[in-house]
Amino acid sequence: MLIVHVHVHVKPEFIEAFRKATVENARNSVREAGIARFDVIQRSDDPERFVLVEVYRTPEATAQHKETAHYKTWRDTVEPMMAEPRSSVKYANVFPADEGW
Repeated sequence: MLIVHVHVHVKPEFIEAFRKATVENARNSVREAGIARFDVIQRSDDPERFVLVEVYRTPEATAQHKETAHYKTWRDTVEPMMAEPRSSVKYANVFPADEGW
């Protein structure tokens, strides 16, 4: 598994529009065979901050996700809503452990 946290800072006037576009992207993303989980979370103390928690079954699934129409629509829709460019951090799953450990 590959876990990616995408950090997004949204302009205040776009919070609801960002939520709507991102939830639509997430609904379509969880239908992809290579995605095990796709969460959209929003900070309680700073509602302009979001994290997308994307769990991929393989590293190749990330590239496949970025080729989907729903991802491209999301990317192009939300880009002007961001207060700064989004950033991401990649993680490896430790527990539950892969059977190969």
